[in-house]
Amino acid sequence: MSPSSGRSSGRSSSTPPGAGETRSAESSWEPRDPTVPAPPPSRGRRPRRLLRRLLGLFVLGGLLLLGCFAAGYLLVDIPPANATAVAQSNLFLYRDGSQIARDGEVDRENVSLARVPAAVQHAVLAAEDRDFHTSPAVDPRAMVRATWNTLTGKGRQSGSTITQQYVKNYYLGQEQTLTRKAKEFFIAIKLGREKSKGEILEGYLNTSYFGRNAYGIQAAARAYYGKDAKDLDASEGAYLASLLNAPNAYDVAAHPENRPRALARWRYVLDGMVKEGWLPPGARATAAFPTPQPVRPSAGLSGQRGYLVQAVEQYLTERGIVDEKTLAAGGFRITTTLDRDKQDAFVQAVDEHVNTKLDPARNPADRYVRVGGAAVEPASGRVVALYGGIDYTRQFVNNATRRDYQVGSTFKPFVLAAALQHGALTQEGERITPNTYYDGDNRRPVQGWNGTFYDPANEDDTSYGDITVRSATDRSVNAVYAQMAVDVGPGRVREAAVALGLPGNTPDLTSSPSIALGPATASVLDLAQAYATLANHGSHGTYTLVERVARDGEELELPGAAGPEGARVAIGREAADTTTSVLRSVVQGGTGTAALAAGRPAAGKTGTAEDDKAAWFAGYTPELATVVAMMGQDPESGRQEPLYGALGQPRINGGGAPAEIWGQFTREALADVAPKEFDLRLLEGAEELPAVPPAPDLPDGAQGFEGPGAADRRHPRWPAAPRGGAGQGREPVRESLRESVRETMRESVREPLSEPVREPARAPVPEPAREPVREPVPLPVREADPVPTGPGAVPEPAPPRVSDPRWP
Repeated sequence: MSPSSGRSSGRSSSTPPGAGETRSAESSWEPRDPTVPAPPPSRGRRPRRLLRRLLGLFVLGGLLLLGCFAAGYLLVDIPPANATAVAQSNLFLYRDGSQIARDGEVDRENVSLARVPAAVQHAVLAAEDRDFHTSPAVDPRAMVRATWNTLTGKGRQSGSTITQQYVKNYYLGQEQTLTRKAKEFFIAIKLGREKSKGEILEGYLNTSYFGRNAYGIQAAARAYYGKDAKDLDASEGAYLASLLNAPNAYDVAAHPENRPRALARWRYVLDGMVKEGWLPPGARATAAFPTPQPVRPSAGLSGQRGYLVQAVEQYLTERGIVDEKTLAAGGFRITTTLDRDKQDAFVQAVDEHVNTKLDPARNPADRYVRVGGAAVEPASGRVVALYGGIDYTRQFVNNATRRDYQVGSTFKPFVLAAALQHGALTQEGERITPNTYYDGDNRRPVQGWNGTFYDPANEDDTSYGDITVRSATDRSVNAVYAQMAVDVGPGRVREAAVALGLPGNTPDLTSSPSIALGPATASVLDLAQAYATLANHGSHGTYTLVERVARDGEELELPGAAGPEGARVAIGREAADTTTSVLRSVVQGGTGTAALAAGRPAAGKTGTAEDDKAAWFAGYTPELATVVAMMGQDPESGRQEPLYGALGQPRINGGGAPAEIWGQFTREALADVAPKEFDLRLLEGAEELPAVPPAPDLPDGAQGFEGPGAADRRHPRWPAAPRGGAGQGREPVRESLRESVRETMRESVREPLSEPVREPARAPVPEPAREPVREPVPLPVREADPVPTGPGAVPEPAPPRVSDPRWP
């Protein structure tokens, strides 16, 4: 052992234990021997430290969440409604309430909460949010559940409360993202503070999807039960409410295999209503499942629907009831004056007389055929039927309202009405009546007109010679009516046409002699309204195509009043009724006899546009005024084309297919109405004259007859025309004829009429004693033989040309 170690060891062993510890504590610290285990730490310090850290994290998280909430609430505003949520269709209805069409892509019609029965409201709450009226706008637990399910891919999850669903439907969209859910949360909170529960529920009912392309409770009621929402009962409301959970799957008509699931959901809704005290247990016990109507494929605007919608929209915008932009926004419920049965009758008549006979392969002109029609009730002013074309999806132009085809001779009654209304005189100073004689020669220049030379041609260049106004109307003689227009004054004629119902801005409605021939391009509907005024004894009603217009339950004010209370006098009754008596002759024995198929008293007029590009028949009974037109139009270029060869006929005129359509439609449209005679008050001297006995069969040249044969014979009362140049001697003949007419009228009317009279029945007059009775000889109409000219030529006498069957 070394000395040092011995010293040390000796010191250690000889030092008392207590003294050694004291010296060790007083001396400096010595490192711990690493081979000796460290003492265990204190058990009370670590949990406290962890608790402090967790508390700090919790406070920090809470502050962070609070900050995020505050930032979200401040930054997220309530946005405007999305386009889909506010999109609505316009609903067009027949007068009986049945649907014509919808014109929008979205089947939606907003209704106020007041128009939804309480039972239906409760059914929706029982299905979707039974605590709606007492719970806050958001459900945090449901939000967390929906968020977790979305993150973990467990399928589509929606908000829980009705407020949150309304926010999704109206302000946001249907995408399932965290961003959308965050926005939904903040918007729902703000919405709950700014809107009442009633406003939120109303919005929800109008924006929810129920299947069958129906958005909102009103569209759903129509789609599933064919009724308005206000007429739904509790069972029907419960079924519609059950559709909100799975619209397509629970449609038992489209998916009968899902009927058990749909029934279970329906029962769940009803049981919830009982539980909440919204439905008596007894009513629940007796409730039967309300099977919805079958799914009906959307017809859109095919067939006549598109034409009807177009006509109604034009009516509303032209009269300033609704502007185009507002109407395009949708949401209007428009009840028209159209009658469904009459509409169907019109389609059937056109199909039978035109559409089924078209054969473009055999008759190329059939490619051009278009048909338009309109019917108006004279007494009420209601438009009850329109025919716009074969199919709106194939021919887009509405033939009932277009204003680009000449009305032709259907305008002539307006000339006559103006003459009778103003007591107009001929160039010879004779008052114009149905029995007044005019010169009906082809290309006869009008007299008394200071404007451009005008000599209209008659149809087929036929000359009629001296002819009464009544017969000239029957045969649609242009020369007579062009002269009559000058006698009345073209300006007065135009005023009368506008007063009767033609729009003042009708194209080519000019104050000139040609106005009588119908160059104006009024629409079929315009003309029907004017003829309805004649049928209504000269009283022009407030003709209407719309009965009611409503939006969001508020009805819009419509101009004027339909019916007698809204009528004004366009022309005097006697003038209108006298015009009607003349138009009756057109149907009874003139160019419109095909209209007799109506099987009731009727008046009317045929018309043909220039170059036969259109053929018209306009007529009326006491109960209904209807106009039908056939038009020629190239389907590719849109150019107007003549109708020569259409329907396999050499030419089309108003007395053909148009009058046939008119006759069948009128018969069917008034099948339930007893025939009614016209109640006419005629002007003095306007009654139809009795027939005059035919001329005796005498040898050529006797009793003033001249010419080689019977075709050139004249009535024995007419003096022979003096020999001379062409046209000489016509005035004495004409004056003698007029005197004969006056004498006949004096015999039939002994004294002036103090009271209006009805149109007398036709009756033969006894043959004059001085004339022998012989077999009647028909006198066909033909042009006078040409007059020889040149030195030494002796002209043949020119016998008057006769066409009136009452004056052989």
